[in-house]
Amino acid sequence: MKFDLNCDLGEGEPCARTEALMRVITSANVACGGHAGDIESMEGCVRLAKKYRVRLGAHPGPADRTGFGRAEVRIGTAHLELLLLQQVGTLERIAAARGMKLHHIKFHGGLYHATERDEDLAKAYLKIVRRWWPDVVVYALAGGTVAKLGRHLVWEEAFLDRNYLDDGRLLSRSERNAVLRNVEEVRERMEQFARGTVVSVNRKVIRLKPRTICVHGDTPRAVEFAKVAAMEKACGGRGRAQ
Repeated sequence: MKFDLNCDLGEGEPCARTEALMRVITSANVACGGHAGDIESMEGCVRLAKKYRVRLGAHPGPADRTGFGRAEVRIGTAHLELLLLQQVGTLERIAAARGMKLHHIKFHGGLYHATERDEDLAKAYLKIVRRWWPDVVVYALAGGTVAKLGRHLVWEEAFLDRNYLDDGRLLSRSERNAVLRNVEEVRERMEQFARGTVVSVNRKVIRLKPRTICVHGDTPRAVEFAKVAAMEKACGGRGRAQ
């Protein structure tokens, strides 16, 4: 089984790392001015996505540079729509200038988790995307609230480099073992995904049907982990540079 391999980029990582990851991944989630990112970083990511035929996605986040957008978020639907129009719209215009189109939207950090906690907010999120970007898909937690509400719009996402709780949510980054650290763990995780499962920190087997797999660009061994996933021949399907 082949999966899309996505990565959060344009978040202040070194340019060499951005390009190294673009060589391996099949989808890029580009920070667009909320938790991270600016015009220069967006333009650089778009250029590299086009060069390496990587699907281009927007990675909007809370306006929280200090906390990197990872704190808990409370947001109304009107504010959510404005945030999406500002951030996704900015990346969309930059992409259009290089002849590229957006393939997907993936929330960052606090926004990602807020739409999983709040069903009304999740419905509003999907409605906003359908209204303004009807040809764009949403990357959301496999088996989660957004995925269940928007089955035909969502590519369900699993995480290559993060540990899971028994209920399918991610272990908080405040926990010591939140992030996978070595290649063997990553190889084992890929084998789990191929079986349609993931094993939690308490060794519970959780059933998942991911279509896309995320490696975070700020994970210390992100490039190595992405290469391991690609070498396992479980990831593929490059996008078409527009």
